[in-house]
Amino acid sequence: MPLSLRIPAEKEKLLRKAAAKAGKTKTAFILEALDEKLGLNKDREKEARELAGWMNHKETEELRKAVNTFDRIEEGDWD
Repeated sequence: MPLSLRIPAEKEKLLRKAAAKAGKTKTAFILEALDEKLGLNKDREKEARELAGWMNHKETEELRKAVNTFDRIEEGDWD
């Protein structure tokens, strides 16, 4: 369904830059933001927190350490 969105020029400029940086169209970027705000998609941290709800403290710490590696980028992997 078509939707018209009126936003200030400065926000449109920020939107255009953010979408380009993410490699998405402005529409795709806005839809992704809406999904996130509406809780239709979950980021990795939120997902881990929900999963950790059934784990004891030790298991939670082990999971945190295990996924910590995803926060690092090895430059050599991208050559």
